[in-house]
Amino acid sequence: MADELRWGILSSADIARRKVIPGMKKARRCRVVAIASRDAERGRRAAAELGIPTAYHSYEALLADPQVDAVYIPLPNHLHADWTIAALQSGKHVLCEKPLALTAADAQRMADAAASAGVHLMEAFMYRLHPSWQTAIELVRSGRIGPVVAVQSWFSYFNDDATNIRNMAAAGGGALFDIGCYAVNLSRMLFEAEPENVLASIRWDPMLGVDIVASAILRFGDGVATFTCSTRAEDDQRVHIYGTRGRITIPIPFNIPPDRPTEIQLAAGGDPPTAPALETFSFPIADPYTVETERFSEAVLDGQPTPVPASDAVANLRVIERIFAADQRPV
Repeated sequence: MADELRWGILSSADIARRKVIPGMKKARRCRVVAIASRDAERGRRAAAELGIPTAYHSYEALLADPQVDAVYIPLPNHLHADWTIAALQSGKHVLCEKPLALTAADAQRMADAAASAGVHLMEAFMYRLHPSWQTAIELVRSGRIGPVVAVQSWFSYFNDDATNIRNMAAAGGGALFDIGCYAVNLSRMLFEAEPENVLASIRWDPMLGVDIVASAILRFGDGVATFTCSTRAEDDQRVHIYGTRGRITIPIPFNIPPDRPTEIQLAAGGDPPTAPALETFSFPIADPYTVETERFSEAVLDGQPTPVPASDAVANLRVIERIFAADQRPV
């Protein structure tokens, strides 16, 4: 049994430098040993700032390094499939940013490549392994709020910069791929099923060609999940889970703060809506990127199943494809 997993970072992307690598460096049994950037100077600066011993000027060089066991990929969405498959075929375990790919077919190719190489592949939905979400799931599974009737989600931020990768259609930009994928993911996770029916309404930026407001209704048997995501609205996020006997509120469900305690709230009984019986569950500081890295690394090092299998990412993209196809039309 190995003592630690040695990580390489494929790109000096902003999310890697500001959030993921700092989280990784706090993770048990993990060590970040290399970073690659096609801009050699940018890669050297990132390595120096983050205390990473080796900087490569090409992705291929990092993948050829035998001292790298696992790779984190924060590349633009349209590059996920090719570089993930290249890493898997190099024998590296891969944690790839969401969405895993731009199509379910590409995601399936990635999952197949991981299975063929005998290595782990996981989509980097950091939120779902955080203690706050693990507790929310336990509360749902235990029946504390009764059978789940509805899930409501909102996720938004404002970004109209045409030069930003999230506003580039060819790179897989747009609200659904960037943030709507969270709402789809949590809905499937909570209902433990795939939606039977999908309705959607999408607004597109006429100049940039990306979706900027997307709303969907996902039907799961007797339950329903609804959400809106937008890249042209005030920064906000929230999730409400409604059961027959109560509800759970998660006020910061996705960008969970890495530097302060968090909480979720359960309401069941009392005299709602004015005086419901409330119970607050508080959690000590837990960086979601640290938790994600530790769980993934433990699976690799201890020979355990991937915390969230690649098949889940394939299924998530199938639903996203249905949402795009179902704009105001049931499928």
